[in-house]
Amino acid sequence: MDKNEAKKRIKVLRREIDENRYRYHVLDAPRVSDAIDDSLKHELKKLEEQYPDLVTADSPTQRVGGEPLPKFEKVKHEKPMLSLNDIFDFEELKAWEKRLERLVGKTDLEKSGYYCELKMDGLAVSLEYRNGVLVRGATRGNGKVGEDVTNNLKTINSIPLKLRKNTQGKILVRGEVYFTKRDFEALNTRQKKQDKQIFANPRNIAAGSVRQLDPKVTQSRNLMFMLYALDEANIKSHFVEHKRGEELGFRANTDNNKLCRGIDEVYRFFRYWNKKRNSLDYQIDGIVVGVNDKKLFNKLGVAGKAPRGQIAFKFPAEEATSQIKDIIVQVGRTGKLTPVAILDPTPVAGSTVSRATLHNKDEIDRKDIRIRDTVIIRKAGDVIPEVVGPIKRMRMGDEKKFSMPSECPICGGLVVRKQGEVDLYCQDPKCLIRRFRGLNHFVSKDGFDIDGLGPKIIKQLLDIGLIRDSGDIFKLTRDDLLPLERFADKSAENIAAAIEKAKVVELDRFIYALGIRHIGEQTAIDLAQHFHTLKNFVNASKEEIENVYGVGPEVAQSLSFYLSDEENQALIKKLIKNGVKVRDYHSPVERNKLNGQSFVVTGVLENLTRDETHKKIVQYGGKVMSSVSAQTNYLVAGEEPGSKLEKAKRLGVKIITEQELLNLIS
Repeated sequence: MDKNEAKKRIKVLRREIDENRYRYHVLDAPRVSDAIDDSLKHELKKLEEQYPDLVTADSPTQRVGGEPLPKFEKVKHEKPMLSLNDIFDFEELKAWEKRLERLVGKTDLEKSGYYCELKMDGLAVSLEYRNGVLVRGATRGNGKVGEDVTNNLKTINSIPLKLRKNTQGKILVRGEVYFTKRDFEALNTRQKKQDKQIFANPRNIAAGSVRQLDPKVTQSRNLMFMLYALDEANIKSHFVEHKRGEELGFRANTDNNKLCRGIDEVYRFFRYWNKKRNSLDYQIDGIVVGVNDKKLFNKLGVAGKAPRGQIAFKFPAEEATSQIKDIIVQVGRTGKLTPVAILDPTPVAGSTVSRATLHNKDEIDRKDIRIRDTVIIRKAGDVIPEVVGPIKRMRMGDEKKFSMPSECPICGGLVVRKQGEVDLYCQDPKCLIRRFRGLNHFVSKDGFDIDGLGPKIIKQLLDIGLIRDSGDIFKLTRDDLLPLERFADKSAENIAAAIEKAKVVELDRFIYALGIRHIGEQTAIDLAQHFHTLKNFVNASKEEIENVYGVGPEVAQSLSFYLSDEENQALIKKLIKNGVKVRDYHSPVERNKLNGQSFVVTGVLENLTRDETHKKIVQYGGKVMSSVSAQTNYLVAGEEPGSKLEKAKRLGVKIITEQELLNLIS
């Protein structure tokens, strides 16, 4: 068979194999036997071995490719993979709807309805398709940055390597990788026979399988994928979003999901699946309820790290019993004292629980919890362990009542209860644990992002008195760091350089880094957008703060209290005095003409400097990369381009001139 004939035959084979895959793994309606499918794949493999230049990324043979990886590369999500806030009863569902009505009005909500879907208990991943072909898959990670697990996700047959409809440009797909109960039980049976580890639950094995460095291990696990989000232009509702997902070749659970016209119907849907969930061949831990109209959903925006227009309505959590061995008190960076129960290690919802929060003294008194009590514990939302209450009939008479300390267990400072609150707080701002946790927050990735300044080094700096607060960090020099244990010239220089680099910071990151109670990352962005400059923020009155969209009375009170404190104002002045420059807030994107496409600039351009070119790309919604890779969309090449040009040609990256870049954004 010559090359032209092989090319035609390969096209037919791929089409047939992909249709077989779709019918078997997505529709659950196989049309040929496994033997026939294997035979077709074998023929395709032989032809591609004969003509390797005909191999493409969407070929069925590429579901497992390459050698095992030494590690996973980090990948930044183009759009954050948000988490969802949890609710557990009908009253919380009604309260959620009331909050939405205050923001967008009852009429618009009624027109929209709520799209309800089964909440898969799996691993969330993001898929990126370009012109219909899968180019990257990543784990959720921290929501902003995940791990590139493309090769592993390609082994999952319910993820199409090529979409079933012709599409142009980029499409983002998000969904859950999961393990069926049937396959989970079969795997554990095999593990037991081979005297190997028995896995706790399907979700854990799904997460572990996706993060295998060898894709062949992932393939052997027979994982599945269910779509829950599709980012494509002109989709007006979540209902249509799921239907479109099925058209493109994904499982999207539209037979089980439902568009509900009010929360009473939502609650009926919830109760139905709470009873019927065991009939499914996969685990679900609740339902996801979301505003169906996407325009309205987007208008509601984000609060913290969760969309306002979507909520996770969780089924009653799995419960177990344990005995409280002791109750200790932890101190947070805001000074809040939290009692924590130390438990006999007990398995709950697939993991072992050895401690659980008791929230506060009022909660302990209300539930009448004592040391040595036998208690019911549960993982609220299958995540955070909590004590439901004691089994009083099992008391033996040696149980002890617990009292909160009158002094901070760390520094011995005064402990008070703030007016209108149930929590106790250490009042000493110099409390070592408060300072330690506050400094760790200050230098974290979402704060000043000072690379290399981790908890161990911060503790050293505190212990020897080199720093007392965040302002002191910016006075540190290489010579200050050199005498520290295990420090060499290079490490001292690197941290000193990282501190110097961090002195220029955006307003929203500055606000977040201060560690003000109730102010998370999103609220910091909201405040920065509203006040625009550090001067406006520092001088804001309580009334001005209350006028910020998305800021409630609790946040306003906390921020107003922080800004009215002389020591806090002195700290901000100290940061500025020690070299910190806070940039006025502005969105870097002026017009989104480039739609997130990535650019590498090489060589000498005729009219623009390298920095000016980078700035223009960002201003018009593009991304600047330092090196050429398969994910690069364009190489902007000037005179004397160097090795980047050759690499771009080798990878098939589109090469453009300076004028062609300007044409793209004109």
